[in-house]
Amino acid sequence: MEARLLGAAVLLCLVDVLHAFAIEEKGDVFKRMACPAFLMFDNAAYLADMTFELPCNCKPEEVSSVTWYFQKQLGSHKTTVLTDFAGNVIVDSGHVRAGSDMLKRFSIRMFSLIVFRAQVTDSGHYLCGTKEGDFFYGYDVDVQPTKSITVAFEDKGQHVQDDRTERLISLFTTFWDWTRCDRCGVRGEQRRIGLCYVQTAQLHPRYRAAVPNVTSCGSKAVPARFQSLSHLRSPEVAIRSCMTPCRTDEVPQEGVQAISNVISKMGKKPWLPRVPTQFHKQPIGTDLIIACPGARPEHAVAWDKDSVRLYLLRYLIHVNKTMRVFIDHGNHLHIRRVRSRDRGTYFCWREGEMVAGFRLSVFHQARRRRSLQDPETIYAMRIIGVSYIVISILFVVIHVCQCCWRALRGPA
Repeated sequence: MEARLLGAAVLLCLVDVLHAFAIEEKGDVFKRMACPAFLMFDNAAYLADMTFELPCNCKPEEVSSVTWYFQKQLGSHKTTVLTDFAGNVIVDSGHVRAGSDMLKRFSIRMFSLIVFRAQVTDSGHYLCGTKEGDFFYGYDVDVQPTKSITVAFEDKGQHVQDDRTERLISLFTTFWDWTRCDRCGVRGEQRRIGLCYVQTAQLHPRYRAAVPNVTSCGSKAVPARFQSLSHLRSPEVAIRSCMTPCRTDEVPQEGVQAISNVISKMGKKPWLPRVPTQFHKQPIGTDLIIACPGARPEHAVAWDKDSVRLYLLRYLIHVNKTMRVFIDHGNHLHIRRVRSRDRGTYFCWREGEMVAGFRLSVFHQARRRRSLQDPETIYAMRIIGVSYIVISILFVVIHVCQCCWRALRGPA
């Protein structure tokens, strides 16, 4: 017994030593990596609506907090200061809206800058430094748009874009790995996101990339004379069908199983686990956007309406120009001009597992009497007034022209 206690004590001591060593190693990162004497910029590319993190890879040991700076163009007098005021400002990523100002979509954690739901306008230079204006590390961030994204459905025999080679420059797509199958137990889909890259020996030497002479299409390292060519190629996504089994559920406890068996024998529906379901009422004729909890654009996300599978092959945005119900590239489900038949339960799959349900009910808005102060009334009166003035002017001009024409023809 004493030998066992002694061994346990020695083991705990070893764990404490290793833990302290790990903390020391983590805190020693900035000692091992010296800051460059000449500020360079690392290239990083993302798709719009993604969340990205930029670590401050080096800083002096005596600096206890950092301030990040954003410049659209290097050397520009317009610089945005990104600071969390020594940790006093905390951003909840769950309440970040797409398209909102970047000052409402960033956070600084352990010296790293996190930008939530990045937009194309967030492309530019990010510098890690102090509030006094000393810079240690820099990034050249390229956020590529999803509006012009090219989609290839492999089940239809479609293929991704071919590489394009021009004089002194080549354009190609770099693909990420395939996502997991977005559903389990039934036919699902996989996505593979590809970002636009260029290869040329004419890149600006102040910008660094993982591969020599290769950078993203929107990088500031691309010379101005090539930037028009890089805009000709868009990011792309490939989609294919997949099938994967579901994970076996844990066997319920003996007491729970016995109660379920008794209820089944009584002819009633047995107890079944359900995903968390949110209830929502939406007025008919309005637009609705549903987001999957905890999902990001790079995740494998799928949507079902009751027992109907909403496959990307039919419901991905821009597949059909007249789509009223569609899924965007950020994995949000859009319903335009909600109708009565849209009521039902919408289920969300994330990384191959059903995680949430949305019970949608619709209703007609009660009619209310308009007043002169309503924005709609003011807008209508303004349009009517402008139209009346334009028609009156045309009426007067036409009659003046007729009078002039008759006066000129009279002497003849």
